Order: sequence, then C-alpha cells, then structure tokens
Amino acid sequence: MKTGGQLIVDALEANGTDRIYCVPGESYLAVLDALHDSAIRTIVCRQEGGAAMMADCHGRLTGKPGICFVTRGPGATNASAGIHIAMQDSIPVILFIGQVASHAKEREAFQEVDYKRFFGDIAKWVVEIDDASRIPEFVTRAFAVATSGRPGPVVISLPEDMLTSIVEAPAALPHTAVETRPGEAELDALQELLAKAKRPFVILGGTRWDAGAVARMRSIAEAWSLPVGCSFRRQMLFDHLHPNYAGDVGIGINPKLATVIKQADLVLLIGGRMGEMPSSDYTLLKSPYPNQTLVHIHADAGELGRVYRPALAINASPAAFVEAFAKRKPASAPTWAAETPNLHAAYLDWSTPPESGPGPVQMGLIMNYLEKMLPDDAILTNGAGNYATWVHRFHRFRRFATQAAPTSGSMGYGTPAAVAAKELFPERTVVAFAGDGCFLMNGQEFATAVQYDLPIVVVVVNNGIYGTIRMHQEREYPGRVVATDLKNPDFAALARAYGGHGETVEKTADFAAAFERARASGKPAIVEIRLDPEAITPTRTMTQIRDKA
Repeated sequence: MKTGGQLIVDALEANGTDRIYCVPGESYLAVLDALHDSAIRTIVCRQEGGAAMMADCHGRLTGKPGICFVTRGPGATNASAGIHIAMQDSIPVILFIGQVASHAKEREAFQEVDYKRFFGDIAKWVVEIDDASRIPEFVTRAFAVATSGRPGPVVISLPEDMLTSIVEAPAALPHTAVETRPGEAELDALQELLAKAKRPFVILGGTRWDAGAVARMRSIAEAWSLPVGCSFRRQMLFDHLHPNYAGDVGIGINPKLATVIKQADLVLLIGGRMGEMPSSDYTLLKSPYPNQTLVHIHADAGELGRVYRPALAINASPAAFVEAFAKRKPASAPTWAAETPNLHAAYLDWSTPPESGPGPVQMGLIMNYLEKMLPDDAILTNGAGNYATWVHRFHRFRRFATQAAPTSGSMGYGTPAAVAAKELFPERTVVAFAGDGCFLMNGQEFATAVQYDLPIVVVVVNNGIYGTIRMHQEREYPGRVVATDLKNPDFAALARAYGGHGETVEKTADFAAAFERARASGKPAIVEIRLDPEAITPTRTMTQIRDKA
C-alpha cells in the first residue's frame, strides 16, 4: 500500500530517471515528500518556464525524457513555454502538474485549468490520472509516448487528493523502447536512386540520433562522397571540419548552398521535418511537390508526406537507418565526388567571421578567439535573437551533444539550458549565449547555477534593443521605432549580486582576459559584451538596412 506520490516516484525510478527539474507547489507535496527518500536528484528552479527548458535540454542532450514538476495554474502556464519548444523541436519531456482536488473540479477552483484543453495543441499527449492505482500504467506509457516515433512532450495532471490516497498497485516496470527500421527493399531503392544521381545532397535533422549514429553517418558520407548539411540548430550532427560538410541549412543560409540544394537532383532528408526555417519558407524544397527527387527518412510515419511528397519514404529512426545503410557501398566511384570538397571550401569561407565592423567591440574577432580556445566537447546553448547568428554561422561544431538551442526560436532558453547541460556534464565547458532581451526572460535561473555550484559562462551580448525586431522594424517601417529600446541593468554587477562572477567587455581586446577570468573563477559567470546596435548582423549595419528600405 503506497500513496500516489510514492507510486509516481517509484515509476520514475523504474524508468531510469536520475534527476528532475521543478518549482515546488502545495499541489504535489506528496510527490516532494516521496522524493525525500529517493536517489533521484531534485533541481529546484526559480520559474517554471526555466524548469521546463532545463527538462528540454536534458532530453535534447541525452535522448531520455527530461522530467519537470510544477504546480497548477500559473505554474503550469509558465511551463508551457518549454513544452512548446519540446513539441516543435521533437524533444522527449514529461511535465507533471499538481491539479486541484477531485471534489473541486469544474468549479473554477483556486488555480484550476483544464490541461487537456490548454496543452492539447502543444503536447504529444495530455492525461489526468484520477485513480492512483493506475499510476504505474500511465507513467510507463508516458515514457513510451515521449520517446517513440517523433519524440515530444507528455503532460500528466495529478489531482491533489489522488496523490495522497493510499492504494495497492502493481510495481512499475520500465517502458519498452520502440524502434523503426528500414526494409531491405527500401534500402535497395535508395541505392538505385543514388546510382542514378548526378547532384545528390544530404540534410540531417531531427532527434533520435546518438554519437554512434553520427559516426555511422560520417562513414556513409565518406563511402558515397556525399555533401552533407545540417538543418537549423541541429549542427552537432556532423563535424563541421569534415571535408564532406557543406553548411548549415537554416536561417540566413549561405546563398551558394541554397543554390546547390535547389539544383540538386536527389535530396536525402534524414531525421528532420524540414520546417519553415530550414526550408527557407518552403522554397529550398517546394511544398508539396519538390523539384528534387526527395528521399525522406523519419521515425514517425505521420511526418512522411505531411509537408512534402517524397519519391521514397522510409519509416525509420535516424539511428536505425544509418546502421542499416552503412553496410551499402557504391558500385563505382560517385560522379559527384570531385565537387563535394568544393562545397566544403565554400562553407569554410562562409563561416570565417569578419574582423571589422561598427563600434569598439568586434564579434568576429571574439568568435575567432572562442574557436581557438573552446574544446571540441564544449556545449554551447542559446535562445533567440540576432546575436545567435554569430554562434550558428561561425562556430564550427565538431561533436554530438554539444548544441542546445530551440528550433522553435524561443527566447530565454540559453541560460536554463546551460544549467541543465552543466548539471548533466559537470566535466565539460558550458557556454550560454544570450542577448540582453533574451537573458532577462529566464535570467533568474542564473541563481539556480549558483545554488548548485554549476560554473557556466553566460555571454550576454548587450546592444540595448530587441535586435531582431528592430532590424525587421527598420526594414519594414524605417525610422519609425516603437517598443524595441531597452534599458538594461549592469549584467556583471547582477552576476555578482547572485553570488557569481561578472565581467564587462567594452573593447574587443578586453574579451579574452575577461572570459578567462570568468572560467578561472570557478563560479557561474556572466561576461557582458556591450555591442554597438549598428552591428546588427555580421555583414550589414542597422543604417544599411534602414537605407535600403
């Protein structure tokens, strides 16, 4: 006989949960009490949105569901930002929400929300557990749903009285992983298409990858001399210094690469959905009928043919597909082999940052320094904003599980993601990038880093504006500035107030020493870069954008 709260923790343990991220609430006190006697590590966060984003980063870097607990009403609605990210990014997350007691439902009780309606369009599955004896069933199913097919977030509502009820229930068993594998006929068909191709191109994306799958994909690219691109914010799927790497298929794509993809006669889309951002608003591959012969490999049959009609659809996870196809070899040297190194050379040129620009701080030189100094296994996180262009375009990712950034373009992600990354991999360097607007959306999670002694480095690129929106505003309504100016705190002083280390950089030459002091401090650190708002992109100033408009 156990309480519902104890059964929840038992089910988490049975499914391999080693840590959770939470903001405590009276609505799930019975779970918190059960966690007291559990080996599960409990990370208490400062706001539910940050907690949910930490759970997302956990799922993103490990492939295992990130677990988040929040209280009802405002706690759950705050967490919805992280659930939306996990849904659009195909990340396994399970969000547990304390709910009002059963007798109070449908009365608009204190903080009552209908979670099936609220989360219905931004979660993969939403359920409320009314009977504590069914907790093992529902929690095990949640792990299966979150990780199978196209991964995504599951939301479980927990009525308060259900958690305190004492029931007899079966012991929870771990969920059974579901794998989808390609058939030999499909592999034969793909090999035949490759044999006939003149200008093939591979785009890697999505989730359900691991380090072994990434290594096998590299072997496939080498055997077939295939040029490879990574979709938006999935850049850790291929070594950027490998001679087969052709570049990032995302926002602000290299025009030369865009032309190559449009002119390809065969595109292999492996793992990704090729949504609006990586497809350049559905222009690289036209929807619903691409000009290129499209081979789409995806773990969820529902994604095959959803946006694009593929010539060949392969219902398989990326890991299973590359394991199977790595055994296939070309019958003769591919005719396109000589061109693949040229595409890599074009990428290297595109990803070399400019060394000059407006203002006393040159982000290009800073990125050059970081490229030389950061180890290959450093984890980089970021949210959204023009500042992220410097990371996406100029950082050369080398290894799997080194990038955590939302493909949904959500702001406020970088800092909580860095906290989760450092918690997961304490031996690795973790650097978060944030704009001034982006940081202040979830910057309170810097306190979580301080509380758990997680020495992350947050690089805050402060230009005093909501930069991306100002750029669009100046292009569409030049000179008519509204709602995009920001008056910011002293971010270095803020870091010290939290108990961390703070640095301010106002000249390029000051960055290296400031960054090294931040790392050497052994504390969570903020390095604030005060960037001229004119330096709005690596290649164009705000004035140039306004004048062209």
